[in-house]
Amino acid sequence: MQIRIGYELIYDCPQPTPMVLMLTVHHTRAADLVVMDRLVADPPLPIHAYHDSFGNWCSRIVVPAGRTRLSARGIVNDTGEPDPVALAAVQHTIPDLPDDAMMFLLGSRYCETERLADIAWSLFGKTPLGWGRVQATCDFVHQHIL
Repeated sequence: MQIRIGYELIYDCPQPTPMVLMLTVHHTRAADLVVMDRLVADPPLPIHAYHDSFGNWCSRIVVPAGRTRLSARGIVNDTGEPDPVALAAVQHTIPDLPDDAMMFLLGSRYCETERLADIAWSLFGKTPLGWGRVQATCDFVHQHIL
């Protein structure tokens, strides 16, 4: 099957604002792209692209003062098969995690984790550990956000 993908983001900045965007299809799915998801800026801007240490395709821009529209459209081939279900997946305790997993536990600069932590615990703190917690989170997102 083919899936249309894309986004449109509109910013109104009071001054020139540097941004790092991570909005491109992950490199592991690049071969599945029928139509590339190229970033378009209006007004046109210089875009510097690079891969970060996680393999994400990043775009650095400086948005001028005023209104800027960022968008992309693309088409990706997909099998249409659902993601694998791992009902026996275990949720490890933090002391049991390998050192190279620790960076994934750091708070994000892109959301206010200190404000969201209490909400997350109230919504998902009593869900079953492991796959059950992941599924409860995904179900919530699909029902309330998407």
